[in-house]
Amino acid sequence: MNTPRHGTWQDNMDNAVLIGLSQQMALRNQMTVIANNLANVNTAGFKSGRLLFEEYLMPASADNLPGTADTKLSYVQDGAILRDFVAGRMQRTDNPLDVAVGGKGWMVVQTDAGERFTRNGNLSLRNDGTLITSAGHPVLTDGGPILIGQDETDITIADDGTVSTSAGVKGRLRLVEFENEQSLQKEGDSLYSSSDQPKPAERPRFVQGMVEGSNVQPVVEMTHMIEVQRAYTRTASIIQRQDELMSNTINKLGQAPS
Repeated sequence: MNTPRHGTWQDNMDNAVLIGLSQQMALRNQMTVIANNLANVNTAGFKSGRLLFEEYLMPASADNLPGTADTKLSYVQDGAILRDFVAGRMQRTDNPLDVAVGGKGWMVVQTDAGERFTRNGNLSLRNDGTLITSAGHPVLTDGGPILIGQDETDITIADDGTVSTSAGVKGRLRLVEFENEQSLQKEGDSLYSSSDQPKPAERPRFVQGMVEGSNVQPVVEMTHMIEVQRAYTRTASIIQRQDELMSNTINKLGQAPS
């Protein structure tokens, strides 16, 4: 019969260091998210993110006397990024092709990977007259992309998303909603995808000549960055003290008379 192995002082100190390292890794990932938020403070339609943390319990041998119950070591791990889908402030551009979503909903665009969703209404015309996003993706109506001829003038986008020119109505911008917006997955270029099926927006509202700015609050993000830096420094200091304590203990044990 094998005798259960119980934790030694070295095991305990090793565990303390590993737990500290798990916290540092999570803090480093949080700093990456914050830096990405700040980098997109001027990106139209950008939605800020926040890293969620969770406790991970790892079984370990008992740290005390034989016969005591096993303990579980509590590690830190980052779970997922929670998106803040609060609308950003509208910014006037006076460009007749620009449009902001006034309320809930997502515009639908066509990409090589299929339909994607965005609130970045910084639009322009491709050489062939297709209405596209700043990343070059065609904006969709229920009937497909919108085409505007070179000789057409007086481009207007009505409150309900109907696009008209001197040649008449060209189509109505498609606006959809999601029951759970947290199902949206960020893909870059202010685009999102979702495994959930969207539904048509109940009250579509567009504002021509404006775009929705990023909802990132620089002062808040800088405050979070300072907090993360301080937490990282504190954890590094604890790990260093644990390492020094372990080294001193080993040295003393090595000098003990046999």
